[in-house]
Amino acid sequence: MRVVYRVLVVDDEPNMRAVLSDVLTEEGYEVAVARDGAECIARVTSGDFHVVVLDLKLPDASGIDVLREIKAHSPETVVIMITAFSSVDTAIEAMKCGAYDYITKPFKIDNFKMVVKSGLELGASFSRSPRRPLRAESEFGMVGSTPEMQRIFRMIDDIAPTNATVLIYGESGTGKELLARAIHNCSHRADKPFVKVNCAAVPESLLESELFGHERGAFTSAVARRLGRFEVADTGTIFLDEVGEMSPAMQAKLLRVTQEKEFERVGSSQTIRVDVRIIAATNQDLKEKVARGEFREDLYYRLSVIPIYLPPLRERKADIPLLVNKFIAYYSEAIGRRVTHVSEKAMKMLMDYDWPGNVRELENCIERAVIFAKGPVIDEDNLYIGIPAINAPATSGTQGARGEEGAGKPDAVGADVAGAGRPMSMKEVEKAHIVRVLRETNSNRTEAAKILQISRRTLLNKIKEYGIAE
Repeated sequence: MRVVYRVLVVDDEPNMRAVLSDVLTEEGYEVAVARDGAECIARVTSGDFHVVVLDLKLPDASGIDVLREIKAHSPETVVIMITAFSSVDTAIEAMKCGAYDYITKPFKIDNFKMVVKSGLELGASFSRSPRRPLRAESEFGMVGSTPEMQRIFRMIDDIAPTNATVLIYGESGTGKELLARAIHNCSHRADKPFVKVNCAAVPESLLESELFGHERGAFTSAVARRLGRFEVADTGTIFLDEVGEMSPAMQAKLLRVTQEKEFERVGSSQTIRVDVRIIAATNQDLKEKVARGEFREDLYYRLSVIPIYLPPLRERKADIPLLVNKFIAYYSEAIGRRVTHVSEKAMKMLMDYDWPGNVRELENCIERAVIFAKGPVIDEDNLYIGIPAINAPATSGTQGARGEEGAGKPDAVGADVAGAGRPMSMKEVEKAHIVRVLRETNSNRTEAAKILQISRRTLLNKIKEYGIAE
């Protein structure tokens, strides 16, 4: 039996209600309309709607407040916001409150239909199977007890079994790669490759070869055939970090892969087909880049079938104690220190700071604190927050949460270790640095050896010598 999807259009402009209603009806949806927030809430509470298309500015209420009412009554209803370009910041705020996506006026009807369709696909994935208990956080590799993170964990649980393309956006250091890995690890592709590409780190001239590979002789330095990341990720997942940095030419090539799942290696005419799930991430507002003509609109909609906003740490400070305990446990074992917790004063310092570098900055702070802790407890003297260099003088431009107390403190990897609770030996400094590099490379020993400028065998010997737990 064919499912008829129900859509509610909420807008105070009669012409807009009529146009959107006609478009959706032609697509085969059952459409209802509302003129203001009160009528919208009354309709939602009296009937089930799969999607609500909601204008951000209503005559009797804020679209944000109406969104909250909808989500309180029907959390799984997909809400799509309509906004003027001048209200983009408010629309992004709406997505933090649970909106699926937003559309900026004026918009193309085809793009509107695509957003509604992808929203319905997401809603259908929620209803096809009974609600499962939320997986343990350890399965996601992430921690968080705040409503924002619990919502993300629930979304991972729902979208992982699908093949839908995901666009993760959030500030640097929030854990976008961890979220991508969690989606992959909870999917049916979990035992297949997870391949990551930082689009901002690869020179533009090499990015096409990096993604699609090349044949021998395709260019001067192409001395042998090379498989691209898409080919390596076949049957698995590819994670495209900082996708907003791609040039228009590369965007066109990526669009073809997202649509057709096929490409050619550089220097070859042979078409290669792959079965790859694409997860992209960005710390930029791609909608604004589309409006400025810097990012392809069709590619944006292909990538953002399921958009996920990952909030910065300052918006979920209640998660800081959980993250601190996680990092203490990890680095205590990895470095070989018996550190168990932080003092009340130290925790207050951690909670009062805004963490512009997000979770990554907090992790670095706790790693340093474990190294410099005198005993099992990290106190405020072991914390170096917001200071570019631990041993740099604390001036008005560089002092952080420690203020003047930060002056003269040692660097985490040790040029001046005399200021730590006790002097550190060179072996301890070396071990701490190896642990850090292994952490940054996700325990990729070959890559870590290159960064450390030692052979892989030497690295393996040092891992064994220091008893480093990976």
